[in-house]
Amino acid sequence: MFIQTEATPNPATLKFLPGRDVLVGEPRDFRSLDAAAASPLATGLFAISGVTGVFLGSDFISVTKDETNWAHIKPAILGVIMDHFLSGKPVIAEGAAPAADFDEVEEFFEEEDSETVEVIKELLATRVRPAVAMDGGDITFKGFKEGTVFLHMQGACSGCPSSTATLKSGIENLLRHFVPGVEAVQQV
Repeated sequence: MFIQTEATPNPATLKFLPGRDVLVGEPRDFRSLDAAAASPLATGLFAISGVTGVFLGSDFISVTKDETNWAHIKPAILGVIMDHFLSGKPVIAEGAAPAADFDEVEEFFEEEDSETVEVIKELLATRVRPAVAMDGGDITFKGFKEGTVFLHMQGACSGCPSSTATLKSGIENLLRHFVPGVEAVQQV
């Protein structure tokens, strides 16, 4: 098994590509060992000293670390990923609860803004999420109020030094151009 590794804009996060599907459905973002209990793969990665976050995408795993040097933990991460896929264990345990944490927060917007929200979600799904996934993360819609779009960034994008620039100069400009009424984008 060959696992590719890619840098992300976040120096504390690396993206690992095992050359196979990782997670079917919505991505999962784990920020603690307790949260990772639903995933044998994420639990194994959190067992490595220095790992502070695990993000499971459709065909990649983003791992975030503390100040530990990548040279010290990257071999262990590769070993855990390889062992997991060779073992045949599921990525998410059978009967595990669906994505929790921040994803449980209800979306918020006024009923009269529902058409605008649908356009925003469509643009996020077709133009923004694929680009963000290439950088090892994800972005989800959380709300729209008084011209401001509220988004949640996950994986490599969470805590990334360039995420503010991505939101302001990239996503905000895109949404303002295509969606009348959008004035700003804010991270939640």
